[in-house]
Amino acid sequence: MLRRPSRAPRLRVPFLCAVLLAACAGPAEGEQQRADTLALAGDSAAGPSLPPGPWDRCGRVGPLTAAGAGWREAIALARADSLRADSLRADSARLDSLGGVPGADSAGSADTGEPDGTVGSSASDTAAVRSGGGSRAPGAPAGASTAARPRLLPDSLPDVLPGSLFPGCRVVSYYGNPLSRRMGILGELKPDEMMARLERQAAAYARADSTTHVIPALELIAVVAQAGPGRDSMYRARMADTLIKRVAGWAKEKGWLLILDIQVGHSDVQREVRWIMKYLLEPNVHLALDPEFDMPGKQRPGTIIGRTSAEDINWTIDTLARVVEEHNLPPKMLIVHRFTRSMVQNSDRIEPDPRVQVVIDMDGFGAPRLKRDSYEHYIRRFPVQFAGFKLFYKNDKPLMTPEEVLSLDPIPFFIMYQ
Repeated sequence: MLRRPSRAPRLRVPFLCAVLLAACAGPAEGEQQRADTLALAGDSAAGPSLPPGPWDRCGRVGPLTAAGAGWREAIALARADSLRADSLRADSARLDSLGGVPGADSAGSADTGEPDGTVGSSASDTAAVRSGGGSRAPGAPAGASTAARPRLLPDSLPDVLPGSLFPGCRVVSYYGNPLSRRMGILGELKPDEMMARLERQAAAYARADSTTHVIPALELIAVVAQAGPGRDSMYRARMADTLIKRVAGWAKEKGWLLILDIQVGHSDVQREVRWIMKYLLEPNVHLALDPEFDMPGKQRPGTIIGRTSAEDINWTIDTLARVVEEHNLPPKMLIVHRFTRSMVQNSDRIEPDPRVQVVIDMDGFGAPRLKRDSYEHYIRRFPVQFAGFKLFYKNDKPLMTPEEVLSLDPIPFFIMYQ
């Protein structure tokens, strides 16, 4: 299982290390870009004009993310994968127990061992999936047949509004805090050196997929989990306004995005989101939640892996959606880190909104094989809306290349480096 660095840096304010990822979408380098790119849903929607920004270049979708059945159906099909896989495993187990004779269980129990509300697959369904027959939606697993699998929840996925980042763009971000060299690349280098390196890293993804515009982002840990209780016994430290505005200034000067990351400690999501909301009134500022440091009971941050509920995530989505509506902002991006299933409680109950694009970011470091396995188990099998992927310059050995990251299924739209 992938692990994250758990050693807390010894500072005057004892930070705990946290990490995010940024992920992208697009074809491999050298693939022919199709001239007839497709318009996003809602491009011509009436309404007041949005403030200008890098999202202006996200209004067209390249062929990989919009062709064929479309990205919404692709996500819906991916969301069905875990249910279908359970169905096939249950069918296979029953056939094995009955000597492997197809149809021998036709008079057997109706209990298939599948999730409630899932219809069991037939032997012909199994054959179709194994053979890879049928058409494949972009972003759906290789060999997945749209004819053989139920098309679950396509209407639950929101439309793409003007000003949305995804799927027309990808975001590549650097993560950390300027007060600590151990928390990520954002604080490890001098600002000018760090931003120049991020520009080079983003350019590498642009070369790997020339059909999709890349937007760099700085992800600042603005609420940092602490090893000690602090004055209010919340085991978290809120960064000073001067620090947040300094990093915001770096992003604004470059025309980049700023992502504010929250580690709640013994506080709670709603309290910290309300505190940070004043910064989210800026059109280029987005939000990230780190369930690892959302601590249950009296556990200290860093002693166990925390968890965040779908209820808190939905509250955050609703809150951000109201801000977008009331202040005429482009849709917000909400990133939720994940490297175990239990970190995000009841993820199937998360309800995306057109005004808030939800990214589940595969966190954790390790060899490429381990990272791919975790991506399969915690992102592909439990999709919510968009996928993200995090990389560690020092802890991933070897570090995956942009081409390797873009070969993941589903293709990540957000990529983060620590």
